[in-house]
Amino acid sequence: MKKLLNTLFITQSDVYLSLDGDNIVLLKDEEKLGRLPLHNLESIISFGYTGASPALMGYCAERNISISFYTANGRFLARVIGESRGNVVLRKRQYALSEDELQSALIARNFIIGKIYNHKWMIERMTRDYPMRIDVSHFKTVSQQLSGFIKEVRECDNLQRLRGLEGLAAVCYNKLLDAMILQQKEDFYFHSRSRRPPLDNVNAMLSFAYSLLANDVAAALEGVGLDAYVGFLHRDRPGRASLALDMMEELRGVYADRFVLSLINKRVVNKDDFLTKENGAVLMKDEARKKFLTAWQAKKQEKISHPYLSENISWGLVMHAQALLLARYLRNDLDEYPPFLWK
Repeated sequence: MKKLLNTLFITQSDVYLSLDGDNIVLLKDEEKLGRLPLHNLESIISFGYTGASPALMGYCAERNISISFYTANGRFLARVIGESRGNVVLRKRQYALSEDELQSALIARNFIIGKIYNHKWMIERMTRDYPMRIDVSHFKTVSQQLSGFIKEVRECDNLQRLRGLEGLAAVCYNKLLDAMILQQKEDFYFHSRSRRPPLDNVNAMLSFAYSLLANDVAAALEGVGLDAYVGFLHRDRPGRASLALDMMEELRGVYADRFVLSLINKRVVNKDDFLTKENGAVLMKDEARKKFLTAWQAKKQEKISHPYLSENISWGLVMHAQALLLARYLRNDLDEYPPFLWK
């Protein structure tokens, strides 16, 4: 279990949640794993749950402590809340800011700053770790260009201009993505992003990783009471989780791209894991998807120090921490939304 931002995260599977006085008690096979006072908690998030007692749910509902349940893989299942005043106020604030393009831009630019910053430090990491295998001078030049884009984004308050700057920064970064592939170069290469359909092995993996990441971020947003379908950078479109797409921007490179690169460079996947259809679309075979998903879940368990919170958490909790921070900003508990800045 992990307490973060007045939220209790229960990451061990098959744990039953019960109430003892003013405390939550964690039980597994009738063994008591932990006990924590409830009076200073705002929410409880449980992964791979066995269940929760009606007494605990009633206690939390009366005191406006939400309980969110997820599968062990991070899929959102349900959220137990009491009177809806807190949730309604948060979502009304989200909807109001989303309708205001200036306010939307002020939030959106921090998502973009996070994305460009993380791309920059991916590039810097490559120059440090593989100076003999890449063109260091080229990488450093792009890193400096990304620093310039960060400064421009920081001063920008126009959504259209922000999208333009994000696009230009993405072009610079994408030019180096192929050079980050250090193994199996004949079978894995990146020339440009192709989505529907993906036209090469790398794009097939990126599409799958982005889909998984978007689902994980959407689940995190739902868990804190935000509407994953109402965004600030990505505007409303039926069936599109716009806010999830907003928030995943800062994690797209540092989480998804690095994950795909590691599978290639560590030879976890190979050319035999893919098939090409008549229309040129490249798909991952079923066994490859299973390997991918297994590695994705293992990645979530890896520990990282959260740069803003200065707490050691698993990668799988990063999007939950960011969702909590965004909710706090929307409630005016923070002056600004702090993006996830990896280094």
